[in-house]
Amino acid sequence: MSYLLLIVEPLGQRAERGPEAGREAYAQMQAYAERLQQRGVLQAVQSLATAQQRLQVRDGTARVTDGPFAEAKEMVGGFFLIDVASRDEALAIAAECPAAAWATVEVRELGPCFL
Repeated sequence: MSYLLLIVEPLGQRAERGPEAGREAYAQMQAYAERLQQRGVLQAVQSLATAQQRLQVRDGTARVTDGPFAEAKEMVGGFFLIDVASRDEALAIAAECPAAAWATVEVRELGPCFL
């Protein structure tokens, strides 16, 4: 089963942490990704930049809103896509994620959107 581990971090955390601490956090996340790769469960991984725009289509009209977004308190900072045997294994892998110490790791099973 495939699971998406979403790294949901407080907005502004990266700037507050500073460049040196940011590089250390990134190195920890890279090492984590390498361990998942070695275990054969990693399908994809990516860090995401701070959200700058949102798009909605309503009544056939596209509307783009530029950030920052006042209502946002968190942002998706990245993800790991893993393939494991069970939700329990996905949760165990999420618990090993270094980002769990400074963010939230949301575990979501992939599936059809119509169920």
